[in-house]
Amino acid sequence: MTFEVAAQAYGRFMGRYSEPLGAVFADWVGVRLGERALDVGCGPGALTSVLIDRLGCGQVAAADPSEPFVHAIRARFPDLVVHRAPAEQLPFGDDEFDQTLAQLVVHFMQDPVTGLAEMARVTKPGGQVSACTWDLAGDRSPLNPLWSAARRLDPRITDESHLAGAREGQLEALSRDAGLTDVESGEIAVTVTHPSFDEWWEPFTLGVGPAGDYVKSLDPQERSALREECRSGFQDEGAFEVTAVAWAVRGRA
Repeated sequence: MTFEVAAQAYGRFMGRYSEPLGAVFADWVGVRLGERALDVGCGPGALTSVLIDRLGCGQVAAADPSEPFVHAIRARFPDLVVHRAPAEQLPFGDDEFDQTLAQLVVHFMQDPVTGLAEMARVTKPGGQVSACTWDLAGDRSPLNPLWSAARRLDPRITDESHLAGAREGQLEALSRDAGLTDVESGEIAVTVTHPSFDEWWEPFTLGVGPAGDYVKSLDPQERSALREECRSGFQDEGAFEVTAVAWAVRGRA
């Protein structure tokens, strides 16, 4: 799936989770000063910005298949080497990077094994390939309140739990199939405070990703019913927290 939506819309929808996740993911991966890193499926730059802060812009490169995202990240980081390309066809040479990372991307690769194998190809021998994906099947993703409410209203819906890497052990298995060695897996998490229900809900109406597409497909009455069902899932009327958990994996090229 290519996100052909405005970078600002994606930022309001997922950036509120992916930006803090970027720092946690980089810590878990163990990115170190002096390394060269590639952000695969960089989006508007949630993880890229963390890598640039830690390594310097000259040590970081990025790729994403979405034209709006590539345009946005080029505007944000004019000196960054960034290409419009999918994970399965990375426009980099063999053995270029010490660290190659994909945050919240494997879910949407057309061929996850090929994508991870490409990440390994551009990584130096012994270098590290890492990825993380939301625990969509375990109902611990930031999208869980929306999908849980939708299932209560219509158990027949297709949510995102079927996506690649959404279940425990899948990301590790895909990494091994892609030829990575010394594969390790774990969990990482972020907690985000939402000042109000409306602030939480509104980005779901922007048509971003499968959840946004689903909300957009509903007629006004159905959308209103889903909104109120979501509201009923939160106990607090004011500010509340959402904790989102992601599966993480790292292995050697």
